[in-house]
Amino acid sequence: MQVWTDLDQVPAGFGPSVVTIGNFDGVHRGHQAVLGRIVRLARADDAAAVAVTFDPHPAAVHRPETAPELITSLPDRLGLLAETGIDGVLVVTYTLDFAAQTPQEFVQKYLVDPLGARTVVVGHDVRFGKQNAGTLATMVELGGEHGFEVVAIEDVGGPDHHRWSSTAVRAALSEGDVAGAARVLGRAHRVRGMVVHGDARGRELGFPTANLGGIEGMVPADGVYAGRLRRPGLAEREPSHPDGVLPAAISVGTNPTFDGVERRVEAYVLDRDDLDLYDEHVVLEFTEHLRPTVRFDGIEPLVAQMHDDVARAREILRG
Repeated sequence: MQVWTDLDQVPAGFGPSVVTIGNFDGVHRGHQAVLGRIVRLARADDAAAVAVTFDPHPAAVHRPETAPELITSLPDRLGLLAETGIDGVLVVTYTLDFAAQTPQEFVQKYLVDPLGARTVVVGHDVRFGKQNAGTLATMVELGGEHGFEVVAIEDVGGPDHHRWSSTAVRAALSEGDVAGAARVLGRAHRVRGMVVHGDARGRELGFPTANLGGIEGMVPADGVYAGRLRRPGLAEREPSHPDGVLPAAISVGTNPTFDGVERRVEAYVLDRDDLDLYDEHVVLEFTEHLRPTVRFDGIEPLVAQMHDDVARAREILRG
């Protein structure tokens, strides 16, 4: 998959293409359905399948104080987009100047001239251009002027008829419902970061943990989770290495038993105390919520609960 972060990077004469537009935060099952649709249309028409996306999120520019927390960082988003089979992604730097373009200017400058759009796939509620003046009817009209077809698609949802959306994923994660988030995402939710030194309290208690710093991705609600620790660097060097993906119990919170104030994300790799993960970039996947974060009256009840957490995580991840 080709990635362009500037219009000048798009090869001259590129196209024809089937294009869709969106933020694609999380690249959830609804996004995957749309992107799968443009891939099929492109293959049938001997065209390239291209997604136009934005960075930063438009809400972070227009209303930063209430902008949603991003489910995935841009690198993760691009990796997930590549998995859908599309041929290219145009990452548009979203600014107030960009937002001030008319719908006509946006279509000409970003869809027609660089990408040679032959088909544009959008939702019925599409809005684009200055003050979101552009609608589906506008896109159809501009398609007539520039020679591209517009395909309007319905919202996509699960068997419970709930719409698959980034908002639904954020709501689930904010409640610690990582299994619910996974149903919308089509995979386990994940965050990534660098393993940094903590206070070594976990090792003293018999559960050495990998503490994450520089975290990318939305961290679920405080609590304890069953999940997995992935080591992408090791997997790249040695794809068959057994330690590339490891079962883990993951803690999110402030360690209230020890009067902690800093929110942390740390993972104990089940039944392993021989790993040296410091300064390694790792990915944590959240499979199932085990319990909320609570304050214990002393070390003994805490350690007993940790043993129970590990046993439950082991059972869940074995299944």
